[in-house]
Amino acid sequence: MNDKIKNYLGWAIIITIIIAAGSLWSLARTYSNSIQPGAYRSFAVSAEGKAVGVPDVAEFTFTVITEGGKDIAKLQKDNTTRVNAAIDYLKSQDVAKEDIKTEGYNLEPRYESTYCQPSAYRADGNTVCPPPSIVGYTVRTTVSVKVRQNNFEVLGKVLSGVIEQGANNVSQLNFTVDDQMKLENVARAEAMTRAKAKAKALATAGGFNLGRLLGIDEVGSYPAYGKYGFGSVPAVSSMAVATPAPAIEPGSREVFVTLTLRYEIK
Repeated sequence: MNDKIKNYLGWAIIITIIIAAGSLWSLARTYSNSIQPGAYRSFAVSAEGKAVGVPDVAEFTFTVITEGGKDIAKLQKDNTTRVNAAIDYLKSQDVAKEDIKTEGYNLEPRYESTYCQPSAYRADGNTVCPPPSIVGYTVRTTVSVKVRQNNFEVLGKVLSGVIEQGANNVSQLNFTVDDQMKLENVARAEAMTRAKAKAKALATAGGFNLGRLLGIDEVGSYPAYGKYGFGSVPAVSSMAVATPAPAIEPGSREVFVTLTLRYEIK
């Protein structure tokens, strides 16, 4: 091998080493930044966004409570008849079948305790008191209902109607937005705009340049919904007298989202 070829090979090896070293240095720097980007030259800002929407779903539950003696079959029949009457009424008011859901069914015994005189005063000397005895049973069926916005005008009538059909507990009236994510996205966009403006203002006030956006954290999103208790009435066998329909107003609801943005300082 002549000297000229040796020189070419030597320069080629040197150039290869320089390129490899540069690549390793660039890779190490990129890896370092990916692990903890701008850790010593960064700052964070937080901002809250809000979205206001009109509820389009009203939710409530009703319960049919039937109390009686030890004839369980009779109690179940009475309870089922009143529940079915209330459900049929809801369907007649254009409440969709998929918006009516049985949440719970309970059969519970009712006990009665016999007075037991303290042993020190018992003439027979018996120190064992008789256990409580079952005197009857209670059947409870709970149904949850959703009324959609296109049917809100009959909401008050529906609440009164299920009582007329035999429900003796109506509660947890709550207005919600069916597409919660849509409202959250509006609030999220507002929070992002406010956070970016805040970051620019801080950079200007601090005399530094705004660098890369290093991360976004969503502290939380939550709706400000109110619950309306339509209340409950004592357990009764029937409601033969029609009750007046209450006026129901869904109002408006707010959703809040808070974002924290972390920026690199240039």
